[in-house]
Amino acid sequence: MKVIAFNCSPKAEKANTALILDPFLKGLENAGAQVELCYTKNLKIKPCSGDLHCWFRKPGVCIHQDDMQALYPKLREADLWVFGTPVYFDGVTATMKNLMDRMVPLILPFVELRNGHCAHALREGTKAGRVVLVSNCGFWERDNFEPLLVHMKAFCRTIGKTFSGALLRPAGETFRGLLERQRPVSDILQAAEEAGRQLIQEGELSPETLDIISRELMPLDRFVSTSNKVCRQRLEAPTPAPSDDISRTTKPWR
Repeated sequence: MKVIAFNCSPKAEKANTALILDPFLKGLENAGAQVELCYTKNLKIKPCSGDLHCWFRKPGVCIHQDDMQALYPKLREADLWVFGTPVYFDGVTATMKNLMDRMVPLILPFVELRNGHCAHALREGTKAGRVVLVSNCGFWERDNFEPLLVHMKAFCRTIGKTFSGALLRPAGETFRGLLERQRPVSDILQAAEEAGRQLIQEGELSPETLDIISRELMPLDRFVSTSNKVCRQRLEAPTPAPSDDISRTTKPWR
């Protein structure tokens, strides 16, 4: 199986999303998949111009000459697309949305009914594969992912892919902190890797494994008080350390 994966966080390999994405990709590889990981932060991708040049003037060919030209063949050939993104104001990051918008050349302009709903067919030469989402958010509740899940399922329906599930990690910054303090949360990393193995060898992600990845880390009231304590400490700090990262604070879009 060929897999193309995207880490769409502006923090790239240092992102909280990567804490789940990387072991998942490792599980895919250990089960025999061929995996290529791309960081959208490092890609030069222009916004879609919306003129549908790729549909009617030069079918299947985007007018922009940028890094998407190298990605199109890989996207067409991949059996699985993996998108890793933090939740930014209830949706995907800007670089991920830009990437998705530029996938129009992969589909045909003609409208077809798929399960009674309008959609586009994949252009010849593009595999009708699967999509998996990997995401983290800063808030405690799992329902913070619901708008993102609705978007991803609609995207898959429109582009002719099968949505195969999502690895979701609420309280992503808290999870990182517990890992750094060597608290007992390694089962979450193991479950993320196991999910990769399951998808390749069993063809699906088990609900039990996904529940471990999303499991509660601490009671809600403790999460709120701890998060606010960290925010106050950071606000009161006289001078941030040179290596400090402001995105380490608890924010509603993380």
